[in-house]
Amino acid sequence: MTANRNATLPGRVAWLSWVAWAGCGLAACGDSRPTGWAGYVEGEYVYVAAPVAGTLGELKVQAGQTVLRGAPVFQLDDVSAKVARAQGDAQLAAATAQAANTTKGRRSDELAVTRAQLQQARAQAERAEAELKRQQQLVAQEFISRSRLDDATTAVTQARARVTELEAALRVAELPARPDEQAAARANTNAATQALAQLQWREAQTAQKAPADALVADTYFRVGEYVPAGQPVLSLLPPAGRKARFYVPEAERGALAPGQAVSIRCDGCGAPIAARISRIATQAEYTPPVIYSNAQRAKLVFMVEALPAPADALRLQPGQPIDVVRQP
Repeated sequence: MTANRNATLPGRVAWLSWVAWAGCGLAACGDSRPTGWAGYVEGEYVYVAAPVAGTLGELKVQAGQTVLRGAPVFQLDDVSAKVARAQGDAQLAAATAQAANTTKGRRSDELAVTRAQLQQARAQAERAEAELKRQQQLVAQEFISRSRLDDATTAVTQARARVTELEAALRVAELPARPDEQAAARANTNAATQALAQLQWREAQTAQKAPADALVADTYFRVGEYVPAGQPVLSLLPPAGRKARFYVPEAERGALAPGQAVSIRCDGCGAPIAARISRIATQAEYTPPVIYSNAQRAKLVFMVEALPAPADALRLQPGQPIDVVRQP
């Protein structure tokens, strides 16, 4: 997980080395440089953190090192995450098996038992019916009493009911679970799937990679230290995160617009660096007295930012004093 933050840079403090030049004005002091504005280099750092907590197991980069996009930068201890993911795998397997079981009838051996009981019941029913016929003949010949015939009739009724019962039981045994039960089983499977996906994501988040080509500005933890969730482990400074920040008097604000070309000059930077204005503050502020002369101190200025090309941005260092000149 990464988070962009404006770094707290001593930019204005860095200006103190050339306060005298800024205080008297570029032209008034006889400076040979073109008239422009004083400023400094601002760095927008990318703070790399993990959304999960854990012990820092491996720090793969050091401050001052250049890393490429996608390169591993640190790894938290992932033992607990792996155990949780394995538990999620098992729970998903159980839910999947239960859902599959609801689509089937009973096992073949259980069905065989019910079929055997049905066959036995049918045989008993046939025997009871045969006995009933014999008792009817004996009653007709007046060899037995009428009560014996009633007993035989009852036995036939019971035998037929038993056959009906087992036939119904066999049909039920061959049926799958009810639709509601199947829907509940599918829902449980889906819930287990989503829970596993979350656990897999948490396991993956224990290892973080560089979100862009950048310079490792600083590291904040050592191997073996506990890292809270969301706490940056290191900060990166990509080329696109280096920009010029300067202050323009209120009277000159109207001549500037986003996208306008400017030129950046700094000590040790070599040739001027081309840049374009990316932002002009919507609100004015009073110039700091340590930068401007007493005569200019009460004037309002607007903060302006300009972005150089990524390749040229590598020539700029955060906090470095610069001169910015508007291009025609």
